[in-house]
Amino acid sequence: MGAGYPETGSKNESAIHWDMICNLREEGEIWVDDDLLYRNGKFAIEF
Repeated sequence: MGAGYPETGSKNESAIHWDMICNLREEGEIWVDDDLLYRNGKFAIEF
């Protein structure tokens, strides 16, 4: 989904680029702007 990398031959153009993340239940983390968002299958912040 989203824009591809032209250097890899992608011709997909979009205003966004999404990376898919798989299986972060064990030892996985997601950091956003230097803030921990998600760790080991659970959100690290309150919504």
